Amino acid sequence: MNPISLRLLNQQLVAPQYDTPTEVVSHMGAIQAQEYRMMRWAVGMRTRKPSSKAFKEAFDSGEIVRLHLMRGTWQLVTAQDYWYFLEICAPRAIAVTKGWMSSNRITIPDDEITLVRDIITQTAADKGSATKEDFTDALARENILIDDHRLSYHIRLCEMTGQLCSGKLLPMKATYSLTANKVGPRPFHIDPDEALSRLTRKYFQSHQPATLEDFVWWSGLGIGDCRKGIELASSTIYSEEWRGYRFYLTDKCRIHGFRKGKYLFIPPYDEYLIGYKSRDIVLSPEHKHKAHNNNGVFYPVIAGDGIICGNWRPYENDISTMMFEGQECHERQKSIDLEWERYKNFLRIISKVQKSKFIPAIAKGSGE
Repeated sequence: MNPISLRLLNQQLVAPQYDTPTEVVSHMGAIQAQEYRMMRWAVGMRTRKPSSKAFKEAFDSGEIVRLHLMRGTWQLVTAQDYWYFLEICAPRAIAVTKGWMSSNRITIPDDEITLVRDIITQTAADKGSATKEDFTDALARENILIDDHRLSYHIRLCEMTGQLCSGKLLPMKATYSLTANKVGPRPFHIDPDEALSRLTRKYFQSHQPATLEDFVWWSGLGIGDCRKGIELASSTIYSEEWRGYRFYLTDKCRIHGFRKGKYLFIPPYDEYLIGYKSRDIVLSPEHKHKAHNNNGVFYPVIAGDGIICGNWRPYENDISTMMFEGQECHERQKSIDLEWERYKNFLRIISKVQKSKFIPAIAKGSGE
């Protein structure tokens, strides 16, 4: 078994099988979307013909939405998976968020949660797509002054309880819509086992080979729930030992299509790294600080044949690369140039005004 080539194939990073962003997000289950601008490339690069226009259309229509979900962080999910994943992931995500609030010495009483929730959901309903500034203005009209940090927690809680999700896609700023309008109403009944089985299958079909510990990390669920999920999906999932790892794979694991010599521009917070607890299969420990810091901030990296070997940074009309592993050669530079062209083609639909703001975007946290 070659876990690197299998991950590249099943994550759709080489020989992608899908034409639309919605198909990609559905296959992945959830895609980390911490960086508001570069999440678009995380999805686009996994399609046959990457297109920022196609991403915007899927996002604006509500086929895919962005919200705080797993581990209390940003993800993209499809509308079809939204209520199922919220059912299984939200309780843990809310607990994590309240833990962060406590560590920051922020206490929000229930009456405040109810009052603020009603105002911001009404604002989202009135505007269709509302910004955080819209919420601040609406609260101020009711003589309620809340600092930006505290308001962010209110918005997260509204996302995790199913009131809010992403609105229209703007170049630089997140917007919020009522989930009932964007995704549709909550189903009358969701079987928790069905939701857990769906989450489990989608994780392993897109991240295989992966370990139980990887799944626990990615989902934010307890180890007991993750073991149960594997058991529920046992008819399609099997395990295999490799160099001390117990990997789980599916019966539909992709094994054909990998070709050597391909370099990829991996965006910050991409599933190729953040989707696993242990990353040393593709990232040498001596270079891990070049891919992410100890505070959970991930950087744009270059993968050569699946091995993280450099960093990249886009500018308006050019790109800078810094390689820290591997030998310089003509073929490597040719592959990097091809990837740069693919990235530029992805952005080509964006107007010059938007483009000058969007291309230089590098991971800075939540991307708000």
